[in-house]
Amino acid sequence: MRKILSAYGQLEEHVLLMIKAEFFVQLIGAAFFLILNIFLAKEGFSDPEIANFISYRFLAVMILAFPLGFFIKGKVLKPFFMVGSLGVPTVAVLLVLAVNHQHHHYLPVLFILWGVVFTFFRVSSLPYLMRNTVSEKQSHAISLNYATHSFGTIASGIIIFALSKLPVFKMDEGTALIVISVVGYWGVRYLFKLKVDKVVPVTKGLQWKSYDWGLLLKAIVPTLIIAIGAGLTIPFINLFFFHNFQVDSSDFALIGGVASLLVAATALLVPNVKNKLGFKKGITLTQIIAVLALVALATTEFFTNHWWALPIAILCFWIRTPLMNMAAPMTSELTMNYVGEKNQEILSAVVAAIWSGSWYFSSQIFRFLTEAGFPYAYIFYITAALYAFGVFMYYLLILDYQKKTTKSHH
Repeated sequence: MRKILSAYGQLEEHVLLMIKAEFFVQLIGAAFFLILNIFLAKEGFSDPEIANFISYRFLAVMILAFPLGFFIKGKVLKPFFMVGSLGVPTVAVLLVLAVNHQHHHYLPVLFILWGVVFTFFRVSSLPYLMRNTVSEKQSHAISLNYATHSFGTIASGIIIFALSKLPVFKMDEGTALIVISVVGYWGVRYLFKLKVDKVVPVTKGLQWKSYDWGLLLKAIVPTLIIAIGAGLTIPFINLFFFHNFQVDSSDFALIGGVASLLVAATALLVPNVKNKLGFKKGITLTQIIAVLALVALATTEFFTNHWWALPIAILCFWIRTPLMNMAAPMTSELTMNYVGEKNQEILSAVVAAIWSGSWYFSSQIFRFLTEAGFPYAYIFYITAALYAFGVFMYYLLILDYQKKTTKSHH
């Protein structure tokens, strides 16, 4: 384990500074993922209303990410990180205050703004790593970058649990979210120390035709399929536990924190898994097991009156989450190398737009299905089917990538 961790310690200082700043952005995002829906439910919002609010955030990213991908090409990325590091905590605090003070008419605008400031950091982070990390350290840099979300979820889960359980604090969800948002400002200090920010020069008159759209299309199709499925489940998993098993926000924060501990541990192992199994087995095997775990998790909804249903649901959640997340660094590295250097910024932007765009539509589909009285289980089964199809498409992409790399070596 020490050998694995030492490889991450050898990453360039500027890369570690960017990742530390991202941790604080992710800390806030994770806290809102864990308890925002439950907070809104307790404030009297229905599931369809919550889904509608969540969708505004993804709508903003969908609209902004693609043009931002064009805009960041050939530019230093530190200013974009600054906007994210200052904007995310500011909007987060305003959002909670708007709910607490019954200013509900501001919520759509605040959710859109929240999506915008998140996008500035999210779209820029992967291109920054690809520009500023030597190729032999890229796997570790990408894996550690992905692990920040998990570390953020672990930390926010512990903070939320402590704030709600310790007699000294006994804070409600809204106060806990404000405390974590204020802590999130700490990430800005790492960006002040960030001095290395290489720019890949752009040839004059950047054209639409300068991108290999055929390659980009092949790279993004599997992501699109998986993202639509994920959008039906991931943002609403806390509501599944809250409504079916009466799992409150502090307890879900703990369950989510443990899941993220597992995600972080597996994310750090990704370079080793990739080296031993390769992309083909590394991506497909982890995803197949994750899909089966999701099906089992969904099925527990029909057995909520049995004592064993909740432990099995939690166990399946703990299996599904790290294995599903384990593929993300591998698929990012695969697709970034598949499309080549000149297409990387636009791929990062398109992928961010796809995730958010599909989550916007998925949130609206989720709203429609819950209004129609569909059980969570049926919605999760749709996710599992989409995941399975997406994994098959990744398998085809890996075969094509292997064919390309074999040709280039001859």
